[in-house]
Amino acid sequence: MSKPYHILLYYCYSPIADPETYREEHHLLCLELNMLGRIIVSNEGLNGTVSGLKENCEQYMQAMRADPRFAKTDFKVDESETHAFTKLHVRTKAEIVHSGLLHVDPNVRTGVHLSPKEFRDMKDREDVVVLDVRSDYEHSVGRFKNAVTLDIENFREFPEKVGELKEKYKDKKILTYCTGGIKCEKASAFLLEQGFENVYQLHGGIIKYGMEAGGEDFEGKCYVFDNRVAVEVNKVNPTVVSECHVCGTKSDRMVNCANPVCNLHVPICEKCGWELDGACSPECKEHPQKRPYDGTGYYQKETNGYNPLKGFNRRKKSDVQV
Repeated sequence: MSKPYHILLYYCYSPIADPETYREEHHLLCLELNMLGRIIVSNEGLNGTVSGLKENCEQYMQAMRADPRFAKTDFKVDESETHAFTKLHVRTKAEIVHSGLLHVDPNVRTGVHLSPKEFRDMKDREDVVVLDVRSDYEHSVGRFKNAVTLDIENFREFPEKVGELKEKYKDKKILTYCTGGIKCEKASAFLLEQGFENVYQLHGGIIKYGMEAGGEDFEGKCYVFDNRVAVEVNKVNPTVVSECHVCGTKSDRMVNCANPVCNLHVPICEKCGWELDGACSPECKEHPQKRPYDGTGYYQKETNGYNPLKGFNRRKKSDVQV
């Protein structure tokens, strides 16, 4: 990798006894290494997407792996010309990915992990169903060929769909996949709990599949949760599956509606983008709060007053007056 910055995508299901204390420790580590991004800390582990200079990312990964709790963390590493984030947020939450399945522990039981090559070799068999467990806005811009997709706005709606899946596919081998693998850990575990017998998951998700299997048969782009929005995955047989929200032509150009009240995130072709001045509809184009359009459809959040120490509550004993 020749670009100066790296982007790290990772998760680790490993118990953390005191999430708030560890959150402060991890926040401090990120500040020391000038890492930016989003990290969630909970009793069940860590989930993060961060960016930094190559050497700082190496130090970050070394520090993580030096902790026995996170020694087996699988980092997906991409390169970039710049930071993929403008801020650092390290937060504690009940789950590292919001599913509502607090009773499910992937360390106890989860679907069989398949390497990208194993997934590629299995996915087209007649007794197999490839299941996308991501939200609709994610799979609308890219998904595996012939995959079953779910009409859900967020992952916590996944358990509600399992009954329908069981009626159709209970006798099939289920191969689950998501962006980096984290959602599949709980999704596949829940499928097993609900009576499915042969459940698998793509280890490392779409991102790792693109790196190690060339992205073969992944149609469209992969939605990601950083400033890139969507990334190329398929280097073997790429195609475009999404359509312009306005005119219906093929387009994988993801745009946030220039009307901040709407802020719809959909594919809009370049022609329609300019005609509607970055809006998703004539109504949004005329909205009084519409943001100026620069041709990208991406609007950087305001960073005025951003303080990287916000939420960092560490107090040294020496600072406490006795």
